[in-house]
Amino acid sequence: MARKPADQSVDREDILWAAAEVLHRNGYDSTTMKDIAAQVNLTAASLYHHFKNKDFLLLNVLELGLDFTIEKLETVANADLSNAEKLAGMIRSHVVCVTGNVAVGAAMVFEIRSLLNASLSSKIGDDTFMEEFVARRNQFFARRDYFEGLFRDTIQAGMDTGEFREVDAATVTRAMMGAHNWISVWFKEGGRLSGEELADVMVDTWLAALRK
Repeated sequence: MARKPADQSVDREDILWAAAEVLHRNGYDSTTMKDIAAQVNLTAASLYHHFKNKDFLLLNVLELGLDFTIEKLETVANADLSNAEKLAGMIRSHVVCVTGNVAVGAAMVFEIRSLLNASLSSKIGDDTFMEEFVARRNQFFARRDYFEGLFRDTIQAGMDTGEFREVDAATVTRAMMGAHNWISVWFKEGGRLSGEELADVMVDTWLAALRK
């Protein structure tokens, strides 16, 4: 089948989900733009029509996954619920998002270091590109901190209302995030538990640990 040329009709989000699959399969260092282009039946040159290089593409993949999950969490966090109910809903939403697309979840686990180590100036030769990338990367990490803060603040609020026992909210939140993100490494679609069933297990586990 002939590869498509650069074409504005190509769905950018479809490219990102496909890129996540290739990164999951090959790893960042072994993945080329040609590999990702082939996944969506584009020429490699066409892919540069959408993304400046592989570093920008990785950043876009991570932004997509994070923003998608934050949107789900905010709906729960802003609802008229007890803090325990909010935390349960947020845990469930996070786990279902991870199990729904393990490739993006795995990128959150394994490719953050690649994002931190990206050095675009030597690859592109244009300092303005590097400035744009660094600004976007900093924004991504600020969004990730906000994402964690939704959990941390809910745990703290639950302690303040007496729903939860006294814990170090920041430490518990990071342990929770690590456990949820790592699901993408071992979860198998069609396995013993579905994503929703696994989410129920995580809800029961964390609430049992936090309730008085």
